[in-house]
Amino acid sequence: QVQLVESGGGLVQTGASLRLSCVVSGRTFSNLAMAWFRRAPGKEREFVAGISWNGRSTLYGDSVKDRFTISRDNAKNTMYLQMSSLKPEDTAVYYCAVARFSQPPTSAGGYNYWGQGTQVTVSS
Repeated sequence: QVQLVESGGGLVQTGASLRLSCVVSGRTFSNLAMAWFRRAPGKEREFVAGISWNGRSTLYGDSVKDRFTISRDNAKNTMYLQMSSLKPEDTAVYYCAVARFSQPPTSAGGYNYWGQGTQVTVSS
């Protein structure tokens, strides 16, 4: 059974940093892209960042560009999201996902495995 488990969320102040982790178990996805999405209260799910199967290609949503960094360690079946200069508008539940492809699409429809999410709250 495939499982994606996110961790690292929490409550922080504006300007702080957090690192999210996503551990995949049940099978290896080293040949598939992965991504982080988020959903804020009352808003649609939003693409945050994606990474290709080998980590050489990354993609970011406009709202997090230059503040967030996505990475992965295929040997550990783990993906990360380093978040810095956090803002209150970054408050959301963050989800990791495994894509159907080797390059990360920005649409949620391109992903077929999802984690349960981890809450990130940024206070002003």
